[in-house]
Amino acid sequence: MFNGKNILITGGTGSFGKKYVKTILERYAPGKLIVYSRDELKQYEMQQQFNAKCMRYFIGDVRDKDRLVQAMRGVDCVIHAAALKQVPAAEYNPMECIKTNIHGAENVIHAALHNEVEKVIALSTDKAANPINLYGATKLASDKLFVAANNMAGGHKTKFSVVRYGNVVGSRGSVVPFFAKLIEEQAEYLPITDVRMTRFWITLQQGVDFVLKNFERMYGGEIFVPKIPSVRIADLATAMAPDLPQRVVGIRPGEKLHEIMCPADDSHLTLEFGDHYVLRPTITFTSRNNNFTINNLGEEGVPVEEGFEYNSGTNRHFLTVEEILHFNRLAAEG
Repeated sequence: MFNGKNILITGGTGSFGKKYVKTILERYAPGKLIVYSRDELKQYEMQQQFNAKCMRYFIGDVRDKDRLVQAMRGVDCVIHAAALKQVPAAEYNPMECIKTNIHGAENVIHAALHNEVEKVIALSTDKAANPINLYGATKLASDKLFVAANNMAGGHKTKFSVVRYGNVVGSRGSVVPFFAKLIEEQAEYLPITDVRMTRFWITLQQGVDFVLKNFERMYGGEIFVPKIPSVRIADLATAMAPDLPQRVVGIRPGEKLHEIMCPADDSHLTLEFGDHYVLRPTITFTSRNNNFTINNLGEEGVPVEEGFEYNSGTNRHFLTVEEILHFNRLAAEG
């Protein structure tokens, strides 16, 4: 799938980008593997680890359409991972979040169409489903842009899809390294926002593998959602520090008790496959087949029941304390 292909990843110096680059280099022989991001120090540090002949590093911001057009010349596949992701930061800096997550998405679409990129997958988040915070709202807008881009493509060959998943174990700014830091500093307690709080849980490698697989599955216009377990945040704290007290500190601005990846309002659009769900587009594509029940790998999906909702609080699979420790070890091993 990726042998000989030119691949670009926006936000490529982030947690996902590093794992994605590592996986591509281990499994495939790409023509070029381009990291596009705005932080020169992170790129310099990443070059010390990943310096294969196929690697290219582009300084640039997704807010800069012209630079994106230049970076995507000759590119076959794009993964759009760049985003402002911290929920409280987005609440306090709304315009910055909008410029990166919405206008940046528009620029990625424009650059991909301009350069006749074959396939684009944009990374989304569970917070984009029934959003209550600005980050989720901007990612919902981004999802809508990438889905609708398949209609905007006209005579262009570019296809756009979205991958939506939950909290990534051990990613920068997430709760696992935060708890680990407090434990290392011998904190007197671990702060819990609410004992009822749950989250979808996925490792970086699982997220990367899911994205790679969906490049093979995609027609364009789908939102892919993996079947993954949930965790109770209180159980996570117990797993990481069984002897440390927990203190409820309240929900931060823009947080939910539970996250949703397939809303009940979209149940009429949702298909269930063996290890994932697909949300079909709400719009009708005028120039191509709108049947997503059988994907490009021949996997067949079936409609879910009316009112079905994929919710972290009602998920069929919750991780035990022992399973949480296993997930954390996998994340630490990289």
